[in-house]
Amino acid sequence: MNRIDQLFAKKDKDILSIYFTCGYPQADSTQEIIKALAAKGVDMIEVGVPFSDPMADGPVIQESSTVALRNGMTLERLLGQVEEVRREVPEIPLVLMGYLNPMMQYGIERLFARCKEIGIDALIIPDLPFSEYMRDFRRLCREYDLPMIMLITPETSDERIRMIDEHCDGFIYMVSAAATTGTRDSFGPQQLAYFSRIASLGLRHPRLIGFGISNPSTLGEACANASGAIIGSLFIKCLAATATPAEAVDRLLSAIGR
Repeated sequence: MNRIDQLFAKKDKDILSIYFTCGYPQADSTQEIIKALAAKGVDMIEVGVPFSDPMADGPVIQESSTVALRNGMTLERLLGQVEEVRREVPEIPLVLMGYLNPMMQYGIERLFARCKEIGIDALIIPDLPFSEYMRDFRRLCREYDLPMIMLITPETSDERIRMIDEHCDGFIYMVSAAATTGTRDSFGPQQLAYFSRIASLGLRHPRLIGFGISNPSTLGEACANASGAIIGSLFIKCLAATATPAEAVDRLLSAIGR
């Protein structure tokens, strides 16, 4: 069974998934960051592929990508680093998150084969259209047991959400608002109504809420309305403000009340 399926089978609430950009703050930070997150009890890790023109990332993650690219991070190098550290963290789910262009340059089927080889458990490609997923990726996802995690937003129709729920595996990534990544103090009535609308659909896959999770309040709302939360920008800020990945994880957990 895929590690993501195993996670949701044993824990259906209060899941914490953390995103970081590989190659930030240093080119060789990947392994230590993954080990620090795993050691502190984080449930899942999103391994970010730096990209020069991200469409969904706010200024904090954009800057981390710029630094990572200047540090010489590439998709090939990233996969090699994950392969090295996977032996030390064999159980935690690792999700590769990045944009389509670098993956196409690498070769899509080659990427799937390599991800399966090194222990990646799923992919998130924010700019992959659902129609292209159905045409070109769904077969590979099933063949390599690598789910494609699709994003939904408050503007996503119920029909599209049900299609994603039917044809994708893993979990559904609920973007909290029609905005880029970043931290916010609280969720407003519109966002809470959106969370309730999605909960009422009776979807078969679990949901995690991301974008804007930065304190106990937003984390609590996410966990109350889904299986858990995804945090990225706040952790990038913690990495920038501390000397080691372990200190950054401690600061992150303190900030969200964990």
